[in-house]
Amino acid sequence: MKHFLTARVAANGIFIILSLIVLFHVLIITGVIPFASVWGGRLKNHHQMLTFETVSIGLNLLMLAVVAVASGRLRVRVSRQLITGTLWLMTALFFLNTLGNVFAKTDLERLLFTPLTLLLALCCCRLALQREPPAATAPGASA
Repeated sequence: MKHFLTARVAANGIFIILSLIVLFHVLIITGVIPFASVWGGRLKNHHQMLTFETVSIGLNLLMLAVVAVASGRLRVRVSRQLITGTLWLMTALFFLNTLGNVFAKTDLERLLFTPLTLLLALCCCRLALQREPPAATAPGASA
């Protein structure tokens, strides 16, 4: 998988997808997208939607930060083991989310988010396999 999907491509893919997901959740909070079409169609009221959406945005921003550190875009002193462990946790989360989306009540989640969460799982797995941040590799070396 390392040659098929480079760490740089995986990180860029995660950045793009998670950024769009954050935007999607903002559109739900603002009412542009009805909340009945997300969370498996299980949300009962506006307060429940705000709680779920706020937590989701926070988690997505945290995952963006983890990927930024893993890819060398954000230089902070964090244990590489912690970043790698978090990437494996994200991989598992996105695989489980993919299974949940397969059985979702709404077409939007089944048809759009199933492939997206599967792609996120694969990209997170690829980054978890990376030994060093791509920016830390020697010039001319392949990631």
